[in-house]
Amino acid sequence: MYRNLFSPIRINTLEIKNRIAYPALGLLYSHDRKLNDRYIEFYRERARGGVGLLTVGPVGVDFIGSGVLVLGIDNDGSVSDFSKLTGIIKEEGARAWIQLFHAGGYSHPILIDGQQPIAPSAVYSRYSRTTPKEMTLEDIEAVQGAFESAALRARAAGFDGVEIIASAGYLISQFLSPVKNIRTDAYGGSFENRLRFPVELIGRVRRAVGPDFPVTIRMAGNDFVPGSCTDEEMPHIAKVYEKAGVDAINVTGGWHETKVPQLPMDVPRSAFAFLAHNIKAAVSVPVMASNRITDPGTAESIIKNGYADMVNLGRVLIADPQWPKKAFEGRADEIRPCTACSQGCTDQVFQGQPIFCAGNPEAGYEGERKIVKIASPGKVMVVGAGPAGLEAAVSAAASGHHVEIYEKDRDIGGQLWMAGAPPHKAELLELIRYYRAMIRKYDIPLFLNTAVDVRFIREVNPDHVIIAEGAEPLVPGITGSDGANVLTSWEVLKDNPPLGKNIAVVGGGAVGLETALFVAARGTITPEILYFLFAYEAESVERLRELMFRGTSRVTVFEMLPKAGADVGKSTRWVLFDNLDRYGVTVHTNAKVLSLTGGNVRFEKDGREENIPFDQIILSSGSKPVSRLAGALKDSGVSFQVIGDGVKPGRIQDAVHQGYLAAGKIG
Repeated sequence: MYRNLFSPIRINTLEIKNRIAYPALGLLYSHDRKLNDRYIEFYRERARGGVGLLTVGPVGVDFIGSGVLVLGIDNDGSVSDFSKLTGIIKEEGARAWIQLFHAGGYSHPILIDGQQPIAPSAVYSRYSRTTPKEMTLEDIEAVQGAFESAALRARAAGFDGVEIIASAGYLISQFLSPVKNIRTDAYGGSFENRLRFPVELIGRVRRAVGPDFPVTIRMAGNDFVPGSCTDEEMPHIAKVYEKAGVDAINVTGGWHETKVPQLPMDVPRSAFAFLAHNIKAAVSVPVMASNRITDPGTAESIIKNGYADMVNLGRVLIADPQWPKKAFEGRADEIRPCTACSQGCTDQVFQGQPIFCAGNPEAGYEGERKIVKIASPGKVMVVGAGPAGLEAAVSAAASGHHVEIYEKDRDIGGQLWMAGAPPHKAELLELIRYYRAMIRKYDIPLFLNTAVDVRFIREVNPDHVIIAEGAEPLVPGITGSDGANVLTSWEVLKDNPPLGKNIAVVGGGAVGLETALFVAARGTITPEILYFLFAYEAESVERLRELMFRGTSRVTVFEMLPKAGADVGKSTRWVLFDNLDRYGVTVHTNAKVLSLTGGNVRFEKDGREENIPFDQIILSSGSKPVSRLAGALKDSGVSFQVIGDGVKPGRIQDAVHQGYLAAGKIG
């Protein structure tokens, strides 16, 4: 079905079985820079899933450029550990790559024993929040030598190829960028001088490993940083890399400092494939595309249409390491989706914590969490078809139990429908697609529009009951909250009712802000209409932007805390607030709402009371567990578990992981 995606390709003299690559991604599974079983089992599972090229990394070439949370290959003692890993990767059928890493000015002092990072110039870094030390010529020589030595160790450890990182704002990016490189010697100033460091580095690595050993480089297609390198300069840089001895070029998006989102679900699928095509047009070596390539159809199109020769599936293979195998076997509907939520991966890295996956409860736990076929299957009744109940049902069925699902509503999904309603959140609905496919795969009986009580459970007579009743809106005790023009976020996100011109949202947590964005985006033009109007120059660019971001309602958010969105992940928080600003949403913090009578929001802020009239008021004050069935079963003698929001309202990851673990506890 995807014959281009699954055709072989050569990098240098090495043949790779398909066009799918797993790129280097920070996992943070150790604090001593060494491989451990958690790393090994993680990579084993990705190799086993059918990927063609698997990149281990990032792996630091020295301590000051990587720190305690990044793996290191800066001493000969590390070779034996990496040899074990490369052996496992190859046994599972993949080619083993390693990314050689140096962060330069992006190194955080706290992670390098308080040392000052080094960089081309002493320019303050917003990412590491420090000013690095300008590298001396001796420093330059030492770092280039560290890359050379690391490459030799990588070859000795059995890796099939090495990748040099020259993207994301790390050291090589800093040498290339006029924003970060203000040197006046041979390594700064002109385009040729700024390229001198990477060219010398590539040359040293190439000479060290020999002509037949694959050397690749990961580069930005556009830094997306004002004043830095754009997609006009990047093809010229790529040509220089090829001439210096690089065998393939791995193209990604911008720096960590960019204000253009690179990874969250706001980014359309394959949005940055054009950057790979821009590079591919300039070079003759294979080129890889990256970022938000999530489904086999998109991946196949990128290869078939000549945008790139390979595709990187990073977080996608964290969500489902079996993605390549399922796609190859025609089971794409069974692929567990990466929703680009960033909660278990990017948010974790930003907090210095090991990564997991919100939608895949085994990711990061490969050595301890596995579905095992049981000897004595039981009859399991799952009540509630939200993400917790669905994961419990599928996991229990996969282990061999006879499972039935009962849901009071007309469809599965629960709160996923509301979570996926705001702009750019539709990827969350892919979880519903996945669970539908798994219900079919395991032939799980599904009973919709079916309320369950104790009597009904006794009639069904299951061996075990898993209760996933979910939650319901928490209505605050504010005067007027029961008014005719007062709605809840749940009602708005689920039913999308008609609304007036001026809307208030009471509650500035994640749900309240997403609701505000949902309402503010109503009535804006669609991407298709924008394309049409732009193509025919029917309106000015300024007018088109207005039509994109000014809908039929103006929205104001009231949050009593000093900071809105306190429960929004760090990696996506700035994107959410940027969108709120684009859509003209007003956010009042430190605003305690006193009453909502007659559609008027009376609130106290900075010691003063104010009163603003609105057409409708939307309450977004959180949720509370539903425990009616669980309470009724408490003394019934029925074997049961309660999971998901029925225990405590949480995130999707809490629901999915609890559902998986509940299935493993069935006796």
